[in-house]
Amino acid sequence: MATQSPFSLVSDALAQFVSNTQPPVWLIDESVNRLVLLLNHVIGQEPEAQNRLKRQKGRCIQLQWQDKLIQLSTTPAGLLERVSDQKFDLKLTLTDNSPISMASAVFKGEKPGVHIEGDVQLAAEVNWLIDHVRWDFEEDLSKLLGDAAAHTLVTGGRQMWQALQKFVGKSAGTTDLHRTTP
Repeated sequence: MATQSPFSLVSDALAQFVSNTQPPVWLIDESVNRLVLLLNHVIGQEPEAQNRLKRQKGRCIQLQWQDKLIQLSTTPAGLLERVSDQKFDLKLTLTDNSPISMASAVFKGEKPGVHIEGDVQLAAEVNWLIDHVRWDFEEDLSKLLGDAAAHTLVTGGRQMWQALQKFVGKSAGTTDLHRTTP
C-alpha cells in the first residue's frame, strides 16, 4: 500500500484553500498598484532597463494567471503604468495552475512556465529585464537602518532563503551535486 507524503497533503490543502478563498477586490487592486510601484522603483535604479523600456513606449503587456489579469503599459520615462481595456502587444500567460508548484519552481531558481503571444521584440526586452534587473534590497534597507544593520538582516535572509531552497530541493527528491562536506 502506497503512503502519501505529508507535504503533498499540506500542498493539496493549501491549493484548495487558495482556490476557494477570494480576497476583497480593493485588496487585490491595491496589491497590484503596490507591485507596479515596486517594479518602477527597481527599474528606476537601472538606467539600461529604463532605456530599453523607453524604446517600447506605449506598448501594452498583458499578464495573466488563471482568471486574474494585469495590463501594464510602458511610459515615455521608461517605467510601467497600469492600464485597463487596452489591446495588448504582448501577452504572458502563466501556464501552471498551482501557486504551490510555481513557488516551488521559484525557490529552485527556475522560471515558471509561460505561454508567450505577441510581439517578439517586446518579449525579448521583457526577458532581458527578468534576467538582468535585480532589486538591491540591502541598499534600500541601509537608507532606513544604516549599512551594518541592513547587511546583517540581508545576510540572515539569504541564509534562510538558501536553507529553504535546500529543503524544497530535498523534499522534491533532487540531489545537490555541488554540495561539499566540511
